[in-house]
Amino acid sequence: MATSARLARLGASAFAAAGACTAVVTLHPIYSENDRGGGSGLEAAQRKIAESDGLVPSRAVQESALVGASSANPLDILVVGGGATGSGVALDAATRGLRVGLVEREDFASGTSSRSTKLIHGGVRYLEKAVFNFDYGQLKLVFHALEERKQFIDNAPHLCHALPCMTPCFSWFEVVYYWMGLKLYDLVAGPRLLHLSRYYSSQESSELFPTLAREGKGRILKGTVVYYDGQMNDSRVNVALACTAALAGAAVLNHAEVVAFLKDEATDRIIGARKEFETYAKVVVNAAGPFCDSVRKLAKKDVQPMICPSSGVHIVLPDYYSPEGMGLIVPKTKDGRVVFMLPWLGRTVAGTTDSSTNITMLPEPHEDEIEFILDAISDYLNVKVRRTDVLSAWSGIRPLATDPSAKNTESISRDHVVCEDYPGLVTITGGKWTTYRGMAEDAVNAAIKSGKVRATNDCVTQKLRLAGGYGWDPSFFTLLAQQYMRMKKTHGGKVVPGVMDTAIAKHLSRAYGTLAERVAAIAQNENLGKRLAHGYPFLEAEVAYCARNEYCESAVDFIARRCRLAFLDTDAASHALPRVVEILAAENNWDKSRQKQELKNARAFLETFKSSKNAQFHDGKHN
Repeated sequence: MATSARLARLGASAFAAAGACTAVVTLHPIYSENDRGGGSGLEAAQRKIAESDGLVPSRAVQESALVGASSANPLDILVVGGGATGSGVALDAATRGLRVGLVEREDFASGTSSRSTKLIHGGVRYLEKAVFNFDYGQLKLVFHALEERKQFIDNAPHLCHALPCMTPCFSWFEVVYYWMGLKLYDLVAGPRLLHLSRYYSSQESSELFPTLAREGKGRILKGTVVYYDGQMNDSRVNVALACTAALAGAAVLNHAEVVAFLKDEATDRIIGARKEFETYAKVVVNAAGPFCDSVRKLAKKDVQPMICPSSGVHIVLPDYYSPEGMGLIVPKTKDGRVVFMLPWLGRTVAGTTDSSTNITMLPEPHEDEIEFILDAISDYLNVKVRRTDVLSAWSGIRPLATDPSAKNTESISRDHVVCEDYPGLVTITGGKWTTYRGMAEDAVNAAIKSGKVRATNDCVTQKLRLAGGYGWDPSFFTLLAQQYMRMKKTHGGKVVPGVMDTAIAKHLSRAYGTLAERVAAIAQNENLGKRLAHGYPFLEAEVAYCARNEYCESAVDFIARRCRLAFLDTDAASHALPRVVEILAAENNWDKSRQKQELKNARAFLETFKSSKNAQFHDGKHN
């Protein structure tokens, strides 16, 4: 693969006249003239994605498509930012028949989108505020989130699932309060309901969640109320969005940085950008998450900031802290914060904090934030909580937004904001993972209006399955287990067969959907069936597959976002690194110098994940 280009100047063209550009062949437009004549836009888009078999255009082809967008023949929309929203915008626009480009400074999901709580939730806390504050705005937010939650899970069924979440009650008042509140949550969900909530006695709760304390801290557990939200593998959803957008015709390019905009001198509208190459579009969509103000400042230096960054810290613990298939959520701890423990990819993720922070590329969790989470969960467990059990800890930045055009900016919105405070630059920010699709739809609608571009059809992403999800069902892993072997090389170079055991088959099915067959074929046919780390189902074949089919350009791209080893177990990720680099080097023809630099970069990245081995200090309490 070609070394990723760093765009030095990027932007959008000011051509407002309809039909100012023609299709560029290398963009593989999704709609032919025949498509326009018959069948819906959704059918055409789903057929295009399904028939591609996940074979995305090469990086060189994508870069060529961006280079080919000239001032006389611009893209319709250029997206800046490859997180959940940006990738969602690219997919939405491409499936409307528009010519689309996307550039991301680092990697898809390298920021907030890979550092989430992993929940797809309707916002039960917003419902509480709506009821007690008579706030219709909050209620609308819940309705919208619940609608998006259902569509989210339906569109990426291999990467998402319903998760029961247990809320402990230590008084009969709490039992009634939470039961009524969660029944209202069920009622509001209506046809979008995942499963009905229900009450469990103290004894039943202990059987379902063995580590939950029934007594302690002067309290006696009266029972629990269990409700359902969704859970996801966040960065893999993001990568699937970017790859699906590419299959739909968008030119997506990670590791391509925007540093300046070009403007039309006559109209002062943003018209393009330049580095080693220029690319033009009729309108730019700024979907840079926490960094959206930095992008806005490229258009106007004294622009009013709209991001109020908040830090969310999460830690990963061994699986014995929580049972498989049941989460624990405490809506209000002794200091008023929410704390949760959720099973995730064979481990337990716990959090979270919510505090003001500075915007940085690699936010790091502070030791006091890790200690807060450990203290908070220890109040509800009957097992000793130890700092040495922290396998990984990370911090993410929530881009809470204010609308710069609003008269009253005192309140910070949990909803998203779409604005065009500079001609040709539409900004979308705020919101949350659950509502990324609706956010993308709103942004594309605004961009179409701003750029005066004409789409072939309306938005179709409500029912558009992501690559790997079309034709997938939960039993798909059995096909992998029955039909494939894991051929692997020993240290002596001898090739030996290995069974595609259930754990690995389930992992591949859940991570890649129907495309898992291609990963399994690499493991079998190219002798890359060895596990990358002891105790984890990740295979060497995945490194090769991601390099070829998911725009994986670095070792960090793989260990953090294609597989989740950095987030699950920092030490295991460090041990896997040399083999990951070795396989990527073979795929990309890296020399020894590049391999050495990759190892150095990846180890520096892992230092920002504060596992027990990276702890700044031990206070004795959690040893």
